[in-house]
Amino acid sequence: MKTFPIPVVALGPGTQEEDTALEYIPSPGAMSTFNVPVLPEDVDPAVRDEAVALLLRLHGAMRDWSFGDPDYPEIDLSGLSAAALKLVNEALGQGEVSIVAEADGAALRIQETVFAGVWRELGFDAAGRQIRDTVSAAPVPGAVGVCARVSSKTKVALPAPTPGVMNAPAVLAELVDAAGRWQAGDSAHIVNLTLLPLVPEDLAYLDGALGAGSVVVLSRGYGNCRVSSTQLANTWWVQYFNSADTLILNTIEVTAMPDVVPAAAEDFADSVERLAQWIDTLGAE
Repeated sequence: MKTFPIPVVALGPGTQEEDTALEYIPSPGAMSTFNVPVLPEDVDPAVRDEAVALLLRLHGAMRDWSFGDPDYPEIDLSGLSAAALKLVNEALGQGEVSIVAEADGAALRIQETVFAGVWRELGFDAAGRQIRDTVSAAPVPGAVGVCARVSSKTKVALPAPTPGVMNAPAVLAELVDAAGRWQAGDSAHIVNLTLLPLVPEDLAYLDGALGAGSVVVLSRGYGNCRVSSTQLANTWWVQYFNSADTLILNTIEVTAMPDVVPAAAEDFADSVERLAQWIDTLGAE
């Protein structure tokens, strides 16, 4: 698996000007499509058998799992040999979504594979030691939502407007009210900042009041999208950038998880089929 493209740090969601380039991942250009991972030409048969056995176990769990069931497949990779782990990472490849999350000093680095809904998760303790290495199959790993929730609060202060602030206090009041009323299963409450008459001082006010949360998601599906949790519970700052890395849509969503992050059921079903085909190819070599 390639090096994770983003650092394990929390980023303030409203600190970028609209013409600031998104520097964390390269621009994907056209719509992303499935690319078969490239494996080394010479693979030890024993190593390949070990890796294929793990992938077969993963595929079987994915096939038998009901999409959306909270008890999703999760396989610990710590028992694999170094060579087999390397081959598994290369076989799964790197997909569109990268996630970093922090909670209580621990950190998670999560990378979607080329198979939508299949994720590689690395966990680190406060000293930076790796304590978790898994592959999971889910719309999005549950630890992401947990990290966002444990570091958030149900209310944030409504600070006095600073010079230049115009409409941000009203927007903040709406968000705090929506977050206070939101319950699991509710549809997302979305405030489209791009369409509102907001000046830079307004965005700075919202950024300061909402604060930076513990989760940052970067997606490269149809351009670049950065999703950042805030310190207000179930409140996310979602920013879309075009292929030139220009901010084109700036929203704040009150929801458990913005729709742009989780894998869709139809994509997961496709992953089950493609993973089976890929395993057959590996076993035939």
